[in-house]
This record gives sequence, structure tokens and C-alpha cells, in this order.
Amino acid sequence: MGTIAQFPGGRQPGQVGFERPELMRILDLYGRMVAAGHWKDYAIDLGREAAIFAAFRRAAERPEYRIEKRPALRNRQGMWALINEAGMVLKRGHELGPVLAPVERRLMKLVAD
Repeated sequence: MGTIAQFPGGRQPGQVGFERPELMRILDLYGRMVAAGHWKDYAIDLGREAAIFAAFRRAAERPEYRIEKRPALRNRQGMWALINEAGMVLKRGHELGPVLAPVERRLMKLVAD
């Protein structure tokens, strides 16, 4: 019998990640912002304490928004947070939809102009 080796790029034990529906919702918003010409690039960071999706206007800048999932805060103020470029928490909650609402409202304003 052969030996089983762990895939080197696989998810590490204790690493926080996005579930498929969560990532699909975030990427849907990202795609609409790209189509509106507002965002150009994104990055995903999966760590032990948080999973972070960062959206950039240009690749050489700080991210305009960061969407963070911190399961350790699930029973406190909520595991989802929307953070702006300056590092200020704009919205925090237990569900992803209401946390993304300020960005979606901004998208409606961008399309209306």
C-alpha cells in the first residue's frame, strides 16, 4: 500500500476560512464593483485568527475595504467586520449581509451617477 501525504497547499488545522456561500457573496459584490470601475484588485488572507478579503482601487495601495471574519468574536459583537482604508471599523455584525450593506449602498450611488 502507498503512503498518504498531505497536500502542501491545503488548509492548515486551526486556519480560518470562508465558506462557499460567504465567498460567493463577497465575490459577487467585488464583481459588481469592478464592473462599475471602482475596484481593480483583491487579496485574500487566511490566518489562524481571521480570514480577510481586501479590495483595492489600485494594486499598489492599501485596501479600500477589508471584510474580516473572526470566529473568536462570534459570541460578542459578531464575527464579521467591514474596515475602511484608515483601519476604522465601519460595520460589525453576526451576519455577512448587513455588514456588506454600506458598500452595496455605495455601489447604487456609483451606478446612479
